[in-house]
Amino acid sequence: MKVFHTRKQFLCFFMPGFIIGIVYVNFFAVKYMADPGLFSTYFLEEYQSVDIVAGEYMWYLIRVRVFPLLVLAGFSLTKAKKAAAVLFLVWAGISAGILISLAAVEMGIKGCLLCVTGLFPQFLFYVPAYLVLLWYACSGPAGRWNRHKTVFVSLMTAIGMVLEIYVNPILIRMFISTL
Repeated sequence: MKVFHTRKQFLCFFMPGFIIGIVYVNFFAVKYMADPGLFSTYFLEEYQSVDIVAGEYMWYLIRVRVFPLLVLAGFSLTKAKKAAAVLFLVWAGISAGILISLAAVEMGIKGCLLCVTGLFPQFLFYVPAYLVLLWYACSGPAGRWNRHKTVFVSLMTAIGMVLEIYVNPILIRMFISTL
């Protein structure tokens, strides 16, 4: 596929997924908007008073952050690596579109800012880790995986998880207190 040789290759698959997520929320999930959810006042007030247990949160993060990374890495070692990369990018786009749309519908611009706050600072480390893995998956037979890439992806993921456990809850609480 020629699209895998351009600089914008990942956006070619992420953005259609993002648009699908937005369309889904606005046209098909309207009936679920009345239910209280993640962006409800009740949930945000409860978040302020919850103590986050680092050990339990770490196991949760392993399931939601490391498991998809390992699945993508596993598929990257097969002949289906380009298809896996495309499916991952579309899935990530759909997820982002749904999240941002729900936030905007429930809270407006404050919801979108809450989502951005929820991504930092850990996504500054997760994104490069996934990009290295996606770049390898899309590079075809010419791409080589080596120890440096393994160390980089592992280190970036670990740093992202530590930041998500210890720094992100503080940032979220600070942001919610301004609402």
